[in-house]
Amino acid sequence: MTDAAKIRERMEVIGADGVHVGTVDKIDGDRIKLTKRDSGEGAHRGHHHFIPLSLVAEVEGQKVRLSANSDVAVTFEEEKSDPT
Repeated sequence: MTDAAKIRERMEVIGADGVHVGTVDKIDGDRIKLTKRDSGEGAHRGHHHFIPLSLVAEVEGQKVRLSANSDVAVTFEEEKSDPT
């Protein structure tokens, strides 16, 4: 796992396949909290999603690269209804 201290707000989170997964809002414990802007549609709209830090392969410049492809990474997302 990569050092979480290198992960900063507004960094792009991408899958191992290079596909956009989300944008970092902040680190919340052992998870990356994604911005609501990347929260999806329908029932997912307006919720923050979280990606476990255990999926982070490396931090490259302004990108957080995951060890899983984007389509797999989203299956690990946790959803939280949150007013912030």
